[in-house]
Amino acid sequence: MKKCKITLVFVLFIALFGTSCKKPFNIFSPEDDIQFGLQFDQEIMTSHEFTILDENQYSAAYQKINQYKNTLLATGKVDFADKFAWKVRIIKDDATINAFAVPGGYLYFYTGLIKALDNEAEFVGVMAHEMAHVAQRHSTTQLTEVYGIDLLFSMLLGNNSNQWINLAADLAKGLGSLAFSRKDEFDADAHAVIYTYVTDWDARGVADFFTKMESHPTTPVFLSTHPSDKDRITKVNEKWKALGSKQGEYFESRYAQFKSSLP
Repeated sequence: MKKCKITLVFVLFIALFGTSCKKPFNIFSPEDDIQFGLQFDQEIMTSHEFTILDENQYSAAYQKINQYKNTLLATGKVDFADKFAWKVRIIKDDATINAFAVPGGYLYFYTGLIKALDNEAEFVGVMAHEMAHVAQRHSTTQLTEVYGIDLLFSMLLGNNSNQWINLAADLAKGLGSLAFSRKDEFDADAHAVIYTYVTDWDARGVADFFTKMESHPTTPVFLSTHPSDKDRITKVNEKWKALGSKQGEYFESRYAQFKSSLP
């Protein structure tokens, strides 16, 4: 009982005084991440803002995208691989080049992003990057910093239910104060290289994605507030070389089949 009281006092101390510290903190547990993710996903699935492809109608597309995800999880490099949900959704919107993730392992990819890429290494690099945000728990850290402990706790307790879709929309946009920090973005890039390096895919796929987007006529939504593409390409290549410079595969024809399974 005494231990419980000490823990509660410590938690309250962080809640009251933690916001004055400049260093990001995360008062929420991985179990809270799971609950956040479930609530976010429920709102996204029922919201008119997102059109989610039906898994039964587009079974071939989901089979392929889940294969990518499961291969990354099987590397043994992804934290919470056996704990988080790791659920993948495909959003029907060819005009939007975007991807985002919410706490607890829910991953969302727009058809516009999938169709803009040319091979599996590029797409899996983006997927690994989003998975890294989840596994490194960047999302709840940033949510805590931006929205505050009181609001997030009240949402977990069932209050302020109308806020879930607003937060989900903010995460999807990745804009303004909710955008990940440069440190978090570089960290997610580095982990994307780590995850993919032990697979058959070329671990520089995420850098190839950045290179491709440099020449794209419009800046993708989730790159608009991120660090410079050139800086990220340099750091990805440095990480790849540090791991041993292993050449991987790109699998263009297999990726073309994946794209052809979409509406």
